[in-house]
Amino acid sequence: MHHALTHWDSPFINFKDFDFPDGRGHGYRWVHIKRFHLPPGSPTDQDVLTALIAHPEFRDTYDGAGVSLEPRHGQWWVDRITPGTYAAVDEPSATGTIHTWATSGVPLPPDLDARLHEAVYTPIRQATSRYALGPLPENAHHDYGPIHIEFHELVLIDRHLGTLALLVAADD
Repeated sequence: MHHALTHWDSPFINFKDFDFPDGRGHGYRWVHIKRFHLPPGSPTDQDVLTALIAHPEFRDTYDGAGVSLEPRHGQWWVDRITPGTYAAVDEPSATGTIHTWATSGVPLPPDLDARLHEAVYTPIRQATSRYALGPLPENAHHDYGPIHIEFHELVLIDRHLGTLALLVAADD
């Protein structure tokens, strides 16, 4: 049975587009969200994660090159990532990870904070299940990874809205 995800959009939040009071503080941080419509029927979370990993949009190194035909995701080879590589996480843990990374000891400009609430924290809260990409073995790094200082990846499945969001928060 084929459970295909339909890519819907890819909002990108670049911290340097916001006005930090001291002129620095954004630390080259950004959040890239790829949103998909869930396939009809009720595939399991594992089926949905499998479909995500198989989707062409998943092959993105997040280094500005965009989606590629090469089998890379972030700094890893795609074939080293499986549904089992993702660990279920609860809402406070998912929100806490992103919030700690985003603020990094620096208060955020109010408009950026509002944008993160709308695009990140609300979908985390509303998701019916949440997964975080777990640690991968050293040999999972592709030939030019790692390139990011911090790299956080969440998959948010929202059965009420029929959506999946692949959320990557990183700095480069």
